[in-house]
Amino acid sequence: MRHRSIFYLLGLLSFSSTLVFACSLISNTNSSSINQSTNLTISAAASLKTAMEKIQYLYGHTKPRIKLIYNFGSSGSLQKQIEHGAPIDVFISAATDKMDALEKQGLLLENTRKNLLKNNIVLIVPKEKRIGIKSFRDLSSQSIRKIAMGEPKSVPIGHYAQQVLKNLKIFEKIKPKVVFARDVRQVLYYVETGNVDAGIVYASDMKVSKGVELVADVPVNSHSPVLYPVAAIKSTKNAKLARELIDFLFQETSGRIFKNYGFELAE
Repeated sequence: MRHRSIFYLLGLLSFSSTLVFACSLISNTNSSSINQSTNLTISAAASLKTAMEKIQYLYGHTKPRIKLIYNFGSSGSLQKQIEHGAPIDVFISAATDKMDALEKQGLLLENTRKNLLKNNIVLIVPKEKRIGIKSFRDLSSQSIRKIAMGEPKSVPIGHYAQQVLKNLKIFEKIKPKVVFARDVRQVLYYVETGNVDAGIVYASDMKVSKGVELVADVPVNSHSPVLYPVAAIKSTKNAKLARELIDFLFQETSGRIFKNYGFELAE
């Protein structure tokens, strides 16, 4: 009996030690899971860069364990990246046709697509170097040697700019002067540095630059509406978080940031 009691006691101690170790392991695993951050990757039109960086700071205070990773570029190139399987959670385009293409291919998460923002198109020149430009029609003047605009096929601002210039019937005349850029921020850079005499950008881009001056807004009804749709990508592994981020972009605090940087709310 005495031997049995000793063996029973040793067995009980062994079981207790195992239980304590298991509880400790579970506790450590849960602690690690709680402290682990989740990355959320957003592909966004280049014109959104400054505003979205402010959104990132604001979102970090609201969701400290969610890290926003940005991929900025022309909407056309971002669309192609998603089509080729890039691991993107949320896409914000500067043109509806890029989002339409993804939707037709079934690449968007159901019921997440919404129109987020609107923008306007403006003609700008390097600060204190106007060279007699007062309107879009003046771009055809012989004194204007270089004009920057986005590449129409892949860069939405280029597509809108081409619509404006064709509507004014001057596109073919000024085409030899045009320097095509990979995105709207490159257009802005060309104007800021004086490498071109004028450029066509969004009003929001002009607002973040101190090196350019406004010449003219686009004529009314000279281009299709500039809309920025947002949607989650179907292949995302963070569907719930992607939906929450989209909801956050429509909140009043986010709306104030967008307005401060020259955007208008679409809804």
